Amino acid sequence: MTLAATKSGGEITLQLTHTPDHEDGPSKTAMDPLTGLHVHFIGIGGSGMNGLAQMLIQSSAIVSGTDRTRSMATEKLSALGAHIDYVHGAAAVPPECDLVVHSAAIKADHPEMLEAARRGLKILKYAQLLGHMMSSRQGIAIAGTHGKSTTTAMTAYALTQAAMDPSFVVGANCRQLQGSAHGGGGRLFVVEACEYDRSFLNLHPHIAAILNIEEDHLDYYHDIEEIIAAFAQLLRQVDPAGTIITQAQDEHCLAAARAAGVQIETYGIETPACWQAVNLTTDHGRQSFDVLQNNRPMGRLTTRLAGRHNVGNALVTAAIGVHCGAKWQAVADGIANFGGVDRRSEFLGQRGGINFVDDYGHHPTEIRATLQALRDHYAPRRLICVFQPHQHSRTRFLLNDFARSFAHADLTIVPDIYFVRDSELDRQAVNAAMLVDRIRANGRQARYIPDFPGIVNYLQEQLQPGDLVVSMGAGPVWEITHELVRRL
Repeated sequence: MTLAATKSGGEITLQLTHTPDHEDGPSKTAMDPLTGLHVHFIGIGGSGMNGLAQMLIQSSAIVSGTDRTRSMATEKLSALGAHIDYVHGAAAVPPECDLVVHSAAIKADHPEMLEAARRGLKILKYAQLLGHMMSSRQGIAIAGTHGKSTTTAMTAYALTQAAMDPSFVVGANCRQLQGSAHGGGGRLFVVEACEYDRSFLNLHPHIAAILNIEEDHLDYYHDIEEIIAAFAQLLRQVDPAGTIITQAQDEHCLAAARAAGVQIETYGIETPACWQAVNLTTDHGRQSFDVLQNNRPMGRLTTRLAGRHNVGNALVTAAIGVHCGAKWQAVADGIANFGGVDRRSEFLGQRGGINFVDDYGHHPTEIRATLQALRDHYAPRRLICVFQPHQHSRTRFLLNDFARSFAHADLTIVPDIYFVRDSELDRQAVNAAMLVDRIRANGRQARYIPDFPGIVNYLQEQLQPGDLVVSMGAGPVWEITHELVRRL
């Protein structure tokens, strides 16, 4: 099967067409129906969007797009031949355009959306086009509140090392994968499946991995029960001949999986499960463990990534590799050599005996696990966390959970909340100073400094050898640690 784009008059149709069966799935020429297709991306530099744009360029489509600011992602797409504007407006939609793709954050009243509708152009959400692309391959969807990007990239890297040449789209840049997406010649398509806006319900994978389910995106979902129901729907869309892999000790995951009529395999660390990690050891930052499949020894795995949660991520990657028919040793080597993705406990460097790390964590559970892993790995004199809350609504709904998340930080510095997708009511209901007060009430040191330059100046005066500084959040908080590294 392959995705074909056909044009008749002014209409464009995306449909599945049959291609001859090959042992390794569709060849590069199977994507030829996309040759010459004009696709315009609104928000082309966004997570996932730039990866899908890259895949279309590799499939000989003509790609254009807009974004607010230049970034490494947009510069790479420009180098590959995409035309990118940094001013949004009706004029940015090319005269010759067949399809307009937008992220869930783009509303119907966006000027480019209005222009596309006026001209009667085909309009798809990013997730809809991703679903079409997956339909032509054997899909592997990796979902969960935390760990999606790391596990998706690790899986794509391990399968690539196993010579299976998978296609993949990851919601973060991975240098070892030379980006966030690739249109491979093999049959496999590895995708980071996002639950926001129920985007992942556009996918019908052969293998689905659910890492965890917690309260998040409460500006979209009403409560945890509605979130579980969305995950359950995804699992009901898994190929009946496929497999679901989910965490053995996460009751929300197990509740979502019960309704699926598909083989379910659990995974766990030192706990009964279909896939078990046992005999854990740590040596110079590397975690090693034995893998049992239904109590049968499979081999020993090693990961360079810190934190117990990354043992689970590696275990999921190994299980997926086995189900895809990859050789165990090739998958094990891929996991051992995988260095992570950008902004996931990313080591930025050491200056004057001070270590700098950047991380994307913006949910209480992620923060807690990452700070503990960083303390265990670096053993710093002081661990200083600069946390930028992402969304007023998330901060308001999870305020008490956030306040308890910084137990492993000696000092937490909080700038103003990153404003995105929030209502004015949300904005008025909570602020960064309120979070600082709650952190202090939990017995931890915290300081509110509203702007990035103020934080940089403060830390430049206060930092001492042996300190570890980590910037955390889904917004541009990384600018702080990058600037400190530059200055020092």
